[in-house]
Amino acid sequence: MAEEIVKEMFINESAGSTRLAIVENGRLVELYVERPDYQRMVGSIYKGVVENVIPGMQAAFVDISYAANAFLPFAEIGSPNNLDYVTLTEEELGEPEKTPATRSKDRRSRSPSKPATRDIDLKTGQEILVQIIKEPFAGKGPRVTTDVAIPGRLLVLVPNSDFIGISKKINDKYEVRRLRKIVESFKPDGFGIIVRTVSEGRDQKILTRDFNNLWQSWSELEKLSTSKPGPLLLYQDLTTTDSVIRDLLSPDVDKVIIDSKDIHKRLTSYLRDVSPSQVNLVEFYRGKAPIFSNHDIEGQIDKSLQRKVWLKSGGYIVLEHTEAMLVIDVNSGRFIGKGDHEQNSLKINLEAAREAARQLRLRDIGGLIIIDFIDMQQEANRKKIYNELVKELKKDRARVAVSPITEFGLLEMTRERVRLSLLHSVSEECPTCKGLGRVPSKDAMITAIDSWLRRFRTNHKDRRLIITVHSSLAEYLNETKSKVVKNFMWQHWVWLEIKADDAISPDNFRVYSKRRKTDVTDEV
Repeated sequence: MAEEIVKEMFINESAGSTRLAIVENGRLVELYVERPDYQRMVGSIYKGVVENVIPGMQAAFVDISYAANAFLPFAEIGSPNNLDYVTLTEEELGEPEKTPATRSKDRRSRSPSKPATRDIDLKTGQEILVQIIKEPFAGKGPRVTTDVAIPGRLLVLVPNSDFIGISKKINDKYEVRRLRKIVESFKPDGFGIIVRTVSEGRDQKILTRDFNNLWQSWSELEKLSTSKPGPLLLYQDLTTTDSVIRDLLSPDVDKVIIDSKDIHKRLTSYLRDVSPSQVNLVEFYRGKAPIFSNHDIEGQIDKSLQRKVWLKSGGYIVLEHTEAMLVIDVNSGRFIGKGDHEQNSLKINLEAAREAARQLRLRDIGGLIIIDFIDMQQEANRKKIYNELVKELKKDRARVAVSPITEFGLLEMTRERVRLSLLHSVSEECPTCKGLGRVPSKDAMITAIDSWLRRFRTNHKDRRLIITVHSSLAEYLNETKSKVVKNFMWQHWVWLEIKADDAISPDNFRVYSKRRKTDVTDEV
């Protein structure tokens, strides 16, 4: 019997950010962070100007007035399968009514095999309509598609198409027929409309109102597009918080708790229009303690940023980010099993597979991922781990592709990236270690100071110097390595004074000349 899931949303607004947490049975599974200094780009539509066309890369670069040009793969041009940016699951994409020939073509286009090389008629300086499907990251520009779509709460408007797609999650054939008939009454020619899952049971009046809002957005977009040259922003999707509410406030959500009067008012007003039955799910938080602390979310967020994640059994997983991929290592830790090595490894690996899937969803990690499970000899056990991971990944809205576990215990998978990962949303690179996670040892710093003194004394006559270092290094020099300082004085024929200053990072030092009364560090 499947476990009953209690799904809740918590929204916290503060001066630094607005955070939306999705919690299932008390466990944090998704977190969205909206910063006041960063405008969400996914979903926005631009009139772009083609900057470069590179057939060898099967891609083009498009100027959209962003710091880096947008990346347009040829596979994102004229493809009916590119609706990821409307945050629909694969089931919600619906099936357009097509001829058997086009159905066969679609099946081929959905194949995971490498796409064929395509000849695309794009020219430098050409103006095209593009929509952002992935946020810019690590100096790279955003990824875009020419297959634009405007999502609403109940419907999605798809220009330059002609179909009615009904969510596959609506299983009642009579309801499907009713919704299709309603949409046919207002669908304009040359436009596709996707009916989303939350449309189930909605009457014609509400559906028509949602379509009219989408149609107005499209009309304004078209008018703006013809009035000014590119590059130009034509349509901006909702903020992170509003878009998540629009796309994730499904019938399986049991409660929404908000500590912001403004967001509470905005959400209840929105739901009265599109989903009156869900208004009573929204609560305004009046507690004195912070909402995330009161519901044990803050602590779970802190744990989600740590490299090591402990499992209930006593084992743990370690998540290591590299430039090319994420590596997850599974360890037995404090686990002491009662069975043999194979059964103990199976138990830890099963728990690790569930936790790894949760962490990928929570941290929103995309790209290539390698999981190093504890070695197991039996192929049947490796298959159990694979099946468990695939089952857990089905809870994830992001698209994933998973390969079987190798005989070395390695599993390779990919997960799509749309927005910034949680790590990059709530943290910055350490200015001291520059992302390495380590700083030079104290002895390495002593070597660096010695090298500096040698070079300085070659070209300068100052003989009284004050060396300012971090307090931990100052203590090490003055107590443990006091002889080293005396050797420096005799060797370089200078008088040295060591001063402590915690404002200086552990990997740095500054040197001051008492004769010239100035900082001379950069003179070497």
